[in-house]
Amino acid sequence: MKKTDQEYKKVLSDIEYRVTREAATERPFSGKYWDHWDKGRYTCVCCNTPLFLSDTKFDAGCGWPSYNKPEEESAIKEIKDTSHGMIRTEVRCANCDAHLGHVFDDGPDPTGLRYCINSASLSFEPSANAELTSKP
Repeated sequence: MKKTDQEYKKVLSDIEYRVTREAATERPFSGKYWDHWDKGRYTCVCCNTPLFLSDTKFDAGCGWPSYNKPEEESAIKEIKDTSHGMIRTEVRCANCDAHLGHVFDDGPDPTGLRYCINSASLSFEPSANAELTSKP
């Protein structure tokens, strides 16, 4: 069930709302997950849909959390984005339509993809035997 704008405003912080509902972008190197290396799962901050696993996260040097694939392809949808004079592929949560970020074809093997995701669009669920891991 989708929430109204007023319902989202009650449960999301200002930056979470602006990113997920208005397709804003947080500043690079400012989000809580850009340099986060705990083991677990990243979920949609709006609806808790599982999006990315920590073992697909890598340091792209761009200042946003980056992953080489979603946990399930069906969890995200891709939309052509021609804003800001560029042609990019926007990534949204397939369940609640939250803006997550963009996907680029300059990532590592095996997919060659870089899902560049705003921390403000994510929540984190540590794995049962979570251990702090060093940056890859």
